[in-house]
Amino acid sequence: MSRKIAVFGTGYLGATHAACMAELGHDVLGVDVDEAKLGKLAAGELPFYEPGLPEVLRRNIENGRLRFTPSYQEAADFADVHFVAVGTPQKHGELAADLRYVDAVIESLAPLLSRPSVIFGKSTVPAGTAARLNGRVRELAPVRDQAELAWNPEFLREGFAVKDTLHPDRIVLGVDSARPGNAEAVARDVYAPQLEQNIPFLVTDLATAELVKTSANAFLATKISFINAIAEVCEATGADVSVLADAIGHDARIGRRFLNAGIGFGGGCLPKDIRAFIAMAGELGAGQAFALLREVDSINMRRRNKMVELAREAAGGSFIGARIAVLGAAFKPDSDDVRDSPALNIAGQIQLQGAAVSVYDPEAMQNARQLFPTLQYATDVCSACSGADVVMILTEWGQFTSLDPYELAKSVRQRTIIDGRNCLSPEGWRNAGWTYRGIGKP
Repeated sequence: MSRKIAVFGTGYLGATHAACMAELGHDVLGVDVDEAKLGKLAAGELPFYEPGLPEVLRRNIENGRLRFTPSYQEAADFADVHFVAVGTPQKHGELAADLRYVDAVIESLAPLLSRPSVIFGKSTVPAGTAARLNGRVRELAPVRDQAELAWNPEFLREGFAVKDTLHPDRIVLGVDSARPGNAEAVARDVYAPQLEQNIPFLVTDLATAELVKTSANAFLATKISFINAIAEVCEATGADVSVLADAIGHDARIGRRFLNAGIGFGGGCLPKDIRAFIAMAGELGAGQAFALLREVDSINMRRRNKMVELAREAAGGSFIGARIAVLGAAFKPDSDDVRDSPALNIAGQIQLQGAAVSVYDPEAMQNARQLFPTLQYATDVCSACSGADVVMILTEWGQFTSLDPYELAKSVRQRTIIDGRNCLSPEGWRNAGWTYRGIGKP
């Protein structure tokens, strides 16, 4: 059955969720205070890069199932199902999440709810937030207990967001155990097409639903930091971390995914979510979780310094007068997201230490320029590598992993390559006369 849905926040999560809810057959209104952003979206233009999403967005604008508004009143009049999908960035100068945008949506929307409504939180928040907001909704809404709040965390991977929304590997719904209300029935209605595919639907209490997302991200971050710690041991012993990861990845209890040694994780989710988890664990007095996650974050940040040292060594011991080509600015391929990007952080550190750094990325150049305006940006791979003493692969885009070492040799001054993602063939590059250095490899 088609529902009338409002999605608050039209950033990465909100725009994706709104377009995909329309794709499922619902009538959807995207709501945002940024009218310039709404204008672009209404014209079928995304303010970020996500494969497959522009087509879904345009198709549903054209068929009339998706439109946008800055008006909370219009949203409250239109929909009885509301999704909160605003950002929860890291607080400036702190580890904790900044909840002001989530709070602002509830404070503005709840007083306008004049008929039975369900608000589903999708933003990543610390445990306890949903219970607090649920109480606030019931206080502020004219319909009192007929307005309820549930938590429905998102599990989007950048580059796969459409697939992860339309065909998720699970749907989690946290409801108020004392007053479960209609949230589960409404969610089952909204997600009926997915439930027909036998996608697991887990109903939990509010705190568990909040912790599912942060726990999943903390585990993935731990797995990445674990293999990066092992890479350091491999470098000290002459072992090969990629072969080692293949070997332990065959163990069904461990699995191969996310066991890729390299320059560490970044982006808008893992770093801020793990730090918010650290802050929450500290406040709750959960000391062991606090200590483990701090070390995971510490190992991750250490990888960036390690790559800078590796580049300095490859440049002959000093960056003064050296030309360094950095291929990759986004935190991962198939994304233009440069938030907490290890690649850009490394490029910036190297430039500050005296090197001439030239950066190229297929999609993230505009965002990179805004974040690091002092770096030099090239228009293509050849321009970035022109006269380079060291080439660094820091984001594993397909066009970088398929580079021809013989062709690239024509552009550079020295044939030295640092594979920060272990995504190239060491033999292929060495056979072409390059000095190849990977992570955790002999």
